[in-house]
Amino acid sequence: MNLKSLTKYDTDLFYFIYRLTVKRDCRSIIWLSKTGDGYLYFVIGMLLWAFEPEHGELFLYTALMAYALELPIYVLLKKMFKRPRPCDFLMNLTAHVTPSDKFSLPSGHTAAAWLMASIVAHYYPPFAVLAYCWALLIGLSRVLLGVHYPSDVVAGTLLGITIASLSISILG
Repeated sequence: MNLKSLTKYDTDLFYFIYRLTVKRDCRSIIWLSKTGDGYLYFVIGMLLWAFEPEHGELFLYTALMAYALELPIYVLLKKMFKRPRPCDFLMNLTAHVTPSDKFSLPSGHTAAAWLMASIVAHYYPPFAVLAYCWALLIGLSRVLLGVHYPSDVVAGTLLGITIASLSISILG
């Protein structure tokens, strides 16, 4: 399979998923996507640090290190690939939200969500399924809202899991 056919498959899959939101109320999808903006991660980390003596402090330090590593890599990848967002590139398409920047690869929301889910799963295994389902829905929301292709979400997932694993191996 060559790059052209992969791009076509990615675009076709994008359209299939995005069409599920055409002429629909997207407030719940927007709300879900906003849970991946980063504020929730900070709140969770601070609450665990303050009130969970067994792993809370290490969880916070691991998450802070992971985000400190992930963010510059994410920015570098965006600038390196310079992939236009589907809402800016594809015809007759309007995103349901205004993206924070103009490039789509990788999905930062997805990377951050999978990073957090992986760290949660490591320190709090009973919450692993919930955390991973939430991260999966964050990635899906980004496609449904018209701001990312499915491959952007896959790349974000891989970035988040990789950085979380590295951070856990160093601190955890």
